[in-house]
Amino acid sequence: MKVLWFIPTYGDSRYVGSDKGARSTNAGYLRQVAQAIDELGYYGALLPTGRSCEDAWIIASTLIPVTTRIKFLIAVRPGLMLPAVAARMAATFDRHSGQRLLINVVAGGDPVELAADGIFDDHDSRYAITDEFLDIWRGMMSDEDVNYEGTHLKATAAKLFLPALQKPYPELYFGGSSPAGQKVAAKHVDVYLSWGEPPEQVGEKIHAMKTLAAAEGRTLRFGIRLHVIVRETEQEAWSAAEDLIKYVTDESIEAAMKIFSRFDSEGQSRMTKLHQGKRDKLEISPNLWAGIGLLRGGAGTALVGSPEIVAQRMLEYYDLGIEEFVLSGYPHLEEAYRFAELVFPLLPLDLKHQVEKPNYLSPFGEITAYQTSTLEKQK
Repeated sequence: MKVLWFIPTYGDSRYVGSDKGARSTNAGYLRQVAQAIDELGYYGALLPTGRSCEDAWIIASTLIPVTTRIKFLIAVRPGLMLPAVAARMAATFDRHSGQRLLINVVAGGDPVELAADGIFDDHDSRYAITDEFLDIWRGMMSDEDVNYEGTHLKATAAKLFLPALQKPYPELYFGGSSPAGQKVAAKHVDVYLSWGEPPEQVGEKIHAMKTLAAAEGRTLRFGIRLHVIVRETEQEAWSAAEDLIKYVTDESIEAAMKIFSRFDSEGQSRMTKLHQGKRDKLEISPNLWAGIGLLRGGAGTALVGSPEIVAQRMLEYYDLGIEEFVLSGYPHLEEAYRFAELVFPLLPLDLKHQVEKPNYLSPFGEITAYQTSTLEKQK
């Protein structure tokens, strides 16, 4: 099992949908979050993409010299980027980070945002472009001279003169729930991601994707994108979940639902159906809570509970075939510590990249100083 955390380049807070407890995610704060992820032993960090976010490539580049182990999961955007330019960006980042790049393939799901960026292709056309983009990108990253003529994209004698270190290229991650998206994933990617749906639905996706990949002569690994709210007791965790959305109003939920309704993303549609904009049935599966999705687009569910319960629910996904967990929690600095301290010891983690004995000193106390002081008094 690999666990990644999240770098909140669009803002952070103690509450969803409120300026109370909000933080400025300036360079210093993002550096703190990245260094916590690095020191605690997370496998990597996801950086979001979109017009409400800082540019993921630039932010991740600033974090290379202040971290040593974590991999950065950064988006390429077919339609917004040309494949040859994206290949040079990926190869450069991979070399200068010391092979610490993972690629998140994002076709986009909000027509309004896409139009603002100059993209007017419909849903299935965007995935057709993504397919051609990855044909060219993968060829270039594999040190091929690429001559390509597709319906949407062309390339003549495209070549990387300074290739990436990871061979054949940094691993490709992708989340798409529509038939068009799943077809692209089966053909191209290494890790297929699902947002945090109930285990039964995730299991159905995994089965379908294994079948599609087999038809392409390929195999996939699987990951899931979730929030986490973990406390020492289940009661405390559920209280923290309710506290997280205590400033959410009916008006703000209605406004969010209106925005989500314009998306042509199948994944967003599936997220919205889990709660339907209603507060009364947010626990959609044991310890799986949809409260964050009342206002937040994309991943909108959280595992809620004690360390033992959260670990148990993660292991249920693991038994289905989920090997990678991309997690987050509000606020992201403290919750990175809390999750690592409370849940890491209960999981079968892949820690080859980690220090032998991680030091889980956190913002919650000065345990070492206290112990030292006590020993001095005893003398």
